[in-house]
Amino acid sequence: MSYYERHVFFCCNQREAGEQCCNNNGSQKMRDYAKDRVKQLKLSGAGKVRINQSGCLDRCKEGPVMVVYPEAVWYTYVDREDIDEIIDEHLVGGRVVERLRI
Repeated sequence: MSYYERHVFFCCNQREAGEQCCNNNGSQKMRDYAKDRVKQLKLSGAGKVRINQSGCLDRCKEGPVMVVYPEAVWYTYVDREDIDEIIDEHLVGGRVVERLRI
């Protein structure tokens, strides 16, 4: 059994100026927002949901990106509303958000 029910990784990689990367699209702020929201919903902790940042996930052209395990579902997102939808539908409801899936 996994320590967490779901483990979410946000690519927060920052490349040299001019190179495409997730952090140029605000991924660190979105990761912070997701972490706070998951805590507010009391979804964080052992046996629940863990929000982490990662280095480059090597999908820069599709970014910003995040991945949810154990399902290995990859998402892109634009704003807090997208993050809220992923949290509400996938992390709470167990349903993949197809419109954001990559």
